[in-house]
Amino acid sequence: MAQVNDRRGLVFAGVVVALAAVGIYLSMRPASGGSDGAPPPGVVSTSSAAPPSSGPSPAPAITPSTFDIYGYLPLTREQIAQAADMAQRFAVSYASFRYDEDPASYAERLKAFTTADFGAVLARDVTTPATVEQNRADQVVSEGAARLKSIRDIAGGSIVLVVTATQHITAKSGPQERSADYAITLTQVGTEWRVFDLQRADAGQDGDTGGGATG
Repeated sequence: MAQVNDRRGLVFAGVVVALAAVGIYLSMRPASGGSDGAPPPGVVSTSSAAPPSSGPSPAPAITPSTFDIYGYLPLTREQIAQAADMAQRFAVSYASFRYDEDPASYAERLKAFTTADFGAVLARDVTTPATVEQNRADQVVSEGAARLKSIRDIAGGSIVLVVTATQHITAKSGPQERSADYAITLTQVGTEWRVFDLQRADAGQDGDTGGGATG
């Protein structure tokens, strides 16, 4: 009986050793499906992640040679040039007069540059009896000149230009030279530019109020 028990003990011990060996083998074996390199559950792989998308294409650089300011203005180069020419010619005419000229003729010359309403305002100003008599008494002769100084404001169909007007005056009281900056507002009437208003540039107004001329 003792020999039988000894044999049973040896068999049991052998079974224990075999199970232990199997456990060690299983613990060292790669996980199921590991032959294709896939990570075990719960592990995030980045090997197949898509590359980050590129940002928006940069805007083309703006340089002095490529920047066209007229493309951003409500008036074309030609329209601005025409308005500037009209403003200068008007300023020359406004600064040119003589004591022996009929005041009504002077007013008509100015009306050729203006809107109908502003022409009427100017005519009233330049034919004021006190002004006319003063010029006649001193025998004033004024020769005008003008040059464009700056653009003060610009919009669709209108523009305000600052023009320097100069008067070269001869008179009984002696020769004089006077210069003044005027804000001249022009508006489009059909295909032409017309003077809509005239103000002294330092009066704090843009020249677009239609409030009359300032001598």
